[in-house]
Amino acid sequence: MLIHEISVVFQNIKLFLHVKYQEDLNIAIKNKEENKKLVNRLKSKKKKELDEMFLSEHTKVFKKIDCLSCANCCKTTSPIFREVDVKRISKKLKMNESKFIAQYLIRDRDDDLVLQISPCAFLDNDNTCSIYEDRPLACREYPHTDRKNMYQILDLTKTNTEICPAVSQIFENIKLAEKNNPKNKI
Repeated sequence: MLIHEISVVFQNIKLFLHVKYQEDLNIAIKNKEENKKLVNRLKSKKKKELDEMFLSEHTKVFKKIDCLSCANCCKTTSPIFREVDVKRISKKLKMNESKFIAQYLIRDRDDDLVLQISPCAFLDNDNTCSIYEDRPLACREYPHTDRKNMYQILDLTKTNTEICPAVSQIFENIKLAEKNNPKNKI
């Protein structure tokens, strides 16, 4: 009986998080123009300050986010597969590299190797990754909000607000900090 009750509690938590994360994505869509303006303001910030700001917000947000309750990145977008990723994953799957590419990947308009389909073929029903230990670098680093040189990917990060609830929360936190502290006005 206790196991069933615990299971029900976990299912309710999972449902709550799914709804919460969808709300975060809806906020990003609603605030698309506001986020575009924020990116333009952020581009004028000193690079080191920008990196510190994003790292600070990333750390706060990811203390609360459960990626396994979402996995929207895996369901909707594809990472870029570098040659070294293809080699590592092919080896893990005991496949010939060219067979792996033919079965799972295509070249996009930028000539990058990306997944043929969404959701990701390696995403399991419980939102775990069947190749987690060997996943592409782009997956390992996603959503890229804790990296250096954020100024280089601000436009991509704005796009990611509509894919990743954590990025949406980071943008909302930055706007709130800007609003609450005129000294921080960007």
